[in-house]
Amino acid sequence: MTQSKSNPSVSDHERIAESVSGTLAKRNEPEVQTGLQRLHRFFHANPTAAPAIVLLAAIAAFTMIVGERFLAPFNLSLVLQQVTIIGTLGIAQTLIILTMGIDLSVGAIMVLSTVVMGRMAVEFGLPPALAVTLGLGMGALCGAINGALVTKVKLPPFIVTLGTWNIFFALNLWYSKSETIRSQDIEATAPLLQWMGTSFEVFGARLTYGSLLMLALFGLVWYALNWTAWGRHVYATGDDKDAAELAGIRTQRVLMSIYVVAGLVCGVAAWLMIGRIGSVSPQVGFMSNLDSITAVVIGGTSLFGGRGSIFGTLIGALIVGIFRNGLALAGVDVLWQEFTVGLLIIVAVAIDQWIRRASA
Repeated sequence: MTQSKSNPSVSDHERIAESVSGTLAKRNEPEVQTGLQRLHRFFHANPTAAPAIVLLAAIAAFTMIVGERFLAPFNLSLVLQQVTIIGTLGIAQTLIILTMGIDLSVGAIMVLSTVVMGRMAVEFGLPPALAVTLGLGMGALCGAINGALVTKVKLPPFIVTLGTWNIFFALNLWYSKSETIRSQDIEATAPLLQWMGTSFEVFGARLTYGSLLMLALFGLVWYALNWTAWGRHVYATGDDKDAAELAGIRTQRVLMSIYVVAGLVCGVAAWLMIGRIGSVSPQVGFMSNLDSITAVVIGGTSLFGGRGSIFGTLIGALIVGIFRNGLALAGVDVLWQEFTVGLLIIVAVAIDQWIRRASA
């Protein structure tokens, strides 16, 4: 009679049970993180942490190198004035980059808006408030053109804004006849255009209304991005457009609104620009798009969209201003100042790439 196959012994069952329970226990054990992993998680959760550390380190370094005059209230307020235009354009650029786009036309939009404000007020004699409003409208219109080409025609943002950068600049030269509106003419007929450049003293610092408006814009956009449905939709669209559409977000409408708002912010920057330089020049500021991208990238906003903070852009603009101001006070040639800014851009992008690889 053939002997049947024996059943597993009790000890075999115990070994199998111990193996399964051991595997489950290992899965339930908390993951041991290295110092580098904890650092990555911190920077990933706090996009402004790295630029804030760089800003504080730069202030400390230039204080030791230059001395007390670097920390003088007047000098620090001068840095704030110098980054007012770039910071404002950086707001517009941040909104675009958060959605995985880029806007090369922000500088040209700003200059075209300054020309509209100047000519309407000085040459056509319109009330200055109306001229400013028309300039803001021109900025929003230019942004709407960019948005329509991106959302309706489905063209890449880089190509669209590269083309409109040249178109808007050409329109600016045509409309202005390549002529500068002098500061004296603006002061005599439309002093409101220069009002943003009016300064006042606070504890030794010279602040301008333009700088205060820039800070107010940062606060307003921060609130919109963090405390409104529109802001959540902006981040969702930049992080994963397809997933955002599946969640019911109208991504095309979100993108269109972003470009219009960005154009409007460029119009505000135009008003600040007139206050800053006192005149309207069709040749000044059209390359500011590169400086705005610099502020956004150094401020920790990812070029791949969906991650970043609007206050990071402010910190990025201040970093550039602090480095240029500190190096100038230290007697460093302008050539090496630009070299340093370029190095900062590369380091910032490298850090962003490291965070994205580590989080993948």
